[in-house]
Amino acid sequence: MLEQRTFGRISFLIINYAALAIFSLTCVFPIIHMLAMSFSSNSAVTAGWVSVWPIGFTLDSYKYILENPAFGQSFLVAVERVILGVSINMILTILAAYPLSKTNRRFPMRTVYAWFFAFTMIFNGGLIPSFMVVKATGLMDSIWALIIPSAVNVFNIILMLNFFRTLPNELEESAMMDGAGNWRTLWSIYLPISKPSIATILLFCIITHWNSWFDGLIYMNSPSHYPLQTYLRTVIVSKSLTNINTADLTLLNNISNRTVMAAQLFVSILPILCIYPFLQKYFVKGLTLGSVKG
Repeated sequence: MLEQRTFGRISFLIINYAALAIFSLTCVFPIIHMLAMSFSSNSAVTAGWVSVWPIGFTLDSYKYILENPAFGQSFLVAVERVILGVSINMILTILAAYPLSKTNRRFPMRTVYAWFFAFTMIFNGGLIPSFMVVKATGLMDSIWALIIPSAVNVFNIILMLNFFRTLPNELEESAMMDGAGNWRTLWSIYLPISKPSIATILLFCIITHWNSWFDGLIYMNSPSHYPLQTYLRTVIVSKSLTNINTADLTLLNNISNRTVMAAQLFVSILPILCIYPFLQKYFVKGLTLGSVKG
């Protein structure tokens, strides 16, 4: 069926595309402006001349980052947290969602466990009991204090189990007729056709762990154990250049709090910008495309 391009339809498309373009520019402009500041000289940034293009191009702010051991250490802590935290999140999410997606006949205690998980979404002990639990279990000032308390995300479990419920029962029945058990069915049947759902939850977990800063602030006693976002928060609050190991006076003259902060912020969002395009393609695919034919 061919679409009729009437005057009203064309006007709507033009206004719609223009509005989306303006909205996109408002989202991209802060990132471009921050990148331009990171490559600009101190004098140009102080004078307010920098908008979307660097003025007085220099790499001194990034040189300062490389010479600052605190930034590198916090970056490595953040990477370690993402690798361990996301792996544990995905494993526990899949293992919890698969049995909860079954009927009460297959899993008689499903309703009890479902209400147990739902209860944790509505009620929680709060900050002080959580801190006391982490301290009593000996997790303080360790990477596990940033991972274990958030290891099970009920919202992600609900997303995954609802996706599993949309899959045709014939897939599991045919696998069991061929002698496959629950583990084999989950690994060989469900997971391969669950890439869109897994990619979505994977991105949620990565962003959550990478952007979290408050738990690092309350659970880490040593600044050397801070993840990247917690370190950046302390730098923003203190507004000072510290731990610089250089005698280059030119470097000191070409950088400032604003240029260094812009460089650090851009480096902190760069991994997410690199990962997102690879996971974006799964968002627009049909969730069960190709799972059942005929």
